[in-house]
Amino acid sequence: MIVETAPAKINLALHVRRRRADGYHDLETLFAFANDGDTVAMTPADRWSLAVTGPQARGLASGSRWDAGNLVVRAADAFAGGFGVSPQAITLDKHLPVASGIGGGSADAAATLRLLARLASVPLDDPVLVAIARGLGADVPACLFGQTSLGTGAGEVLEPLRGRAGTPLLLVNPGVAVSTAAVFRGWDGVDRGAIADGDLLSRARAGRNDLAPAARALAPAIADVEAMLDQAPGVLLSRMSGSGATCFGLFADEASRDRAAGVAAHQGWWTMATRIA
Repeated sequence: MIVETAPAKINLALHVRRRRADGYHDLETLFAFANDGDTVAMTPADRWSLAVTGPQARGLASGSRWDAGNLVVRAADAFAGGFGVSPQAITLDKHLPVASGIGGGSADAAATLRLLARLASVPLDDPVLVAIARGLGADVPACLFGQTSLGTGAGEVLEPLRGRAGTPLLLVNPGVAVSTAAVFRGWDGVDRGAIADGDLLSRARAGRNDLAPAARALAPAIADVEAMLDQAPGVLLSRMSGSGATCFGLFADEASRDRAAGVAAHQGWWTMATRIA
């Protein structure tokens, strides 16, 4: 058996610049990744299969079902078509909420590609592999490499940045799923400018998430999470990630992070206390 972590992705800042003719939006975003998330495991098998376990498995394909709508399945099918690889029994252990703005599906697909690349001795920067990742979704290339980076285009053009590895990180979701498409439809269409220069934290603090107002309109509980994190002692930066509804806080120390996690858990919200990778 071989195993890969599919770490949570966060958008330290997310600037929407314009809607493109192809239906995507031109973005500027600061990607960072957690130490923790889902896990994907593979063992050789006579045929492809996917089992989904874990506390967030509800609603996803389970058992030996090979559902072409699942990003893990799509990633495996695309890799096998591009490179050829023997069938695998895949287990996805799901801990990240679905449709929550932290790249759960994209991270799972990317971890699947990394495992198959390991089996087939394909380097991660292989152009065919990168093209497969891009075809699976705008966040999948970033999740494939898992590095702090500036993402442009639809988020798939990546410039590695000096990160803040080890910074205590808290993820909080109020228990609601929001549709990425619906959030983008609710964007007001105003280009509020580019991400500033500087060190990572300064750039993030000067930035914003242009999708947050539309997400709050669909899920007002997001505002409650934002307010809790904004007011938490020791917080360095707090914001909604992606298209929501998960929000994050970067903290000065683990004790401050863990106190905020306790407040969030008392509200019945999903939490993950981790660090920046």
